[in-house]
Amino acid sequence: MAVSKGALDGIFVLDMSRILAGPTCTQMLGDLGATVIKVENPKTNGDDTRGWGPNYAADAEGNPTDLSAYFMAANRNKRSLSVDIATDEGQRILRYLAARADVIVENFKPDGLRKYGLDHETLLAAHPSLVYCSISGFGQTGPNRSQPGYDLMAQGFGGIMSITGAPDGDPMKVGVGIADVMCGMYATIGILAALRHRDRTGEGQHIDLSLVDASMAWLVNEGTNYLTSGELPKRRGNAHPNIVPYDSFECADGYILLAVGNDAQFARYCDTLELEDVGADARFKTNLGRIEHREALMAAIRPAMKAKSKDTLLSALRSAGVPCGPINTIAEALNSDQAKARGGVVNVDCPDTPDGHLRLLGNPLKLSATPVSYRRAPPRFGQDSAEVLETWGPPAPDRKP
Repeated sequence: MAVSKGALDGIFVLDMSRILAGPTCTQMLGDLGATVIKVENPKTNGDDTRGWGPNYAADAEGNPTDLSAYFMAANRNKRSLSVDIATDEGQRILRYLAARADVIVENFKPDGLRKYGLDHETLLAAHPSLVYCSISGFGQTGPNRSQPGYDLMAQGFGGIMSITGAPDGDPMKVGVGIADVMCGMYATIGILAALRHRDRTGEGQHIDLSLVDASMAWLVNEGTNYLTSGELPKRRGNAHPNIVPYDSFECADGYILLAVGNDAQFARYCDTLELEDVGADARFKTNLGRIEHREALMAAIRPAMKAKSKDTLLSALRSAGVPCGPINTIAEALNSDQAKARGGVVNVDCPDTPDGHLRLLGNPLKLSATPVSYRRAPPRFGQDSAEVLETWGPPAPDRKP
């Protein structure tokens, strides 16, 4: 059976983004089959994250390269082009590539590309079918538009830190750059929608996306809890504001997660742990009652959980159809049978490494007709400059060495 081409085969993406939000988006486009040219600044030795160690892939001789683990997380299926955007030659090359592009993704400060003639207004005027996506901290408009955008600041400004962490602890950020990652996902959706519109009408458009806007959008139920009640959500640790019991619980030899989603599951939970009195208590019969009497319920069930081992609890609760699960380390998660069965970790060919490949996180999309592909390992800085210029750049007589 012939291998299907990716859904975005034939789409040309000029990636002028760096760090995480933009690269997350363009890696997704690349996984889906697009040709992605990553523009990197020779004055900084490329994307800032190339230097964000301490973990780096080694070359064939075992020496560390500029492929940091952070960089590799968001930059496969791309070609690296070293171009100094501040020079006339660099601008001319990028404008030429922009003329061939279906999509441009950039995360400069608002108006930062105007002086180079690479801003969305200039390029859309010249190429009306172009899809141009700008990612910034606060967006192209608003009083904070000129402030720099970092994931930590977006998590703080957007509200998620105020509800993350222990009830009596400090506000906490999520353990990874979730504001960047989710912004990259929204950017991908916006670009796909804009390409659909372009294919129907021939009209391109500008996508204005910010880390803070995206962060507020994925406050989901806690955001609407506030909008509905006017009451500020509280930090609850691992507990849920709208479902009880839904939390982490200490066992005799560690911790497990319990996620009772409805009253029938709660009844089965009580039967499984032989908590007849708790199950019969009128205060706990409904989820609303369990929310109102959260502390009393927790006090009643935690000792029963703590008396049993993790394996005993998980086995019994699963047999009873009560949602529960372990709290895995990253090693346990990525080496689990489930991750192996679902391609959670993939080997991407990379000849200039001791093992001949790099181990990367897999793309979660499972498309039956146009599956994602892992065609190119994350590139070394500037490794594809000659190929890119020869294949897609200005004609050779017009190009300086």
